[in-house]
Amino acid sequence: MRLIIAIFLPFLVFFTIGRPFSGIICLILQVTLIGWLPAALWAVYALSQYNTDKKIKQASQSGIIK
Repeated sequence: MRLIIAIFLPFLVFFTIGRPFSGIICLILQVTLIGWLPAALWAVYALSQYNTDKKIKQASQSGIIK
């Protein structure tokens, strides 16, 4: 669901993953039609990094990674 939001409303993804300052910057970038594509790409990248960090944290808490 967050991936769809990242494509259509990129700034909103940053607020859902706890990065409000980046969300404001992304909103300013998204205001222009030319800036919408980089904003969407940035949001998708940030979302993938967030998911990776979450998986690493879960693995370290479960004892898989020491």
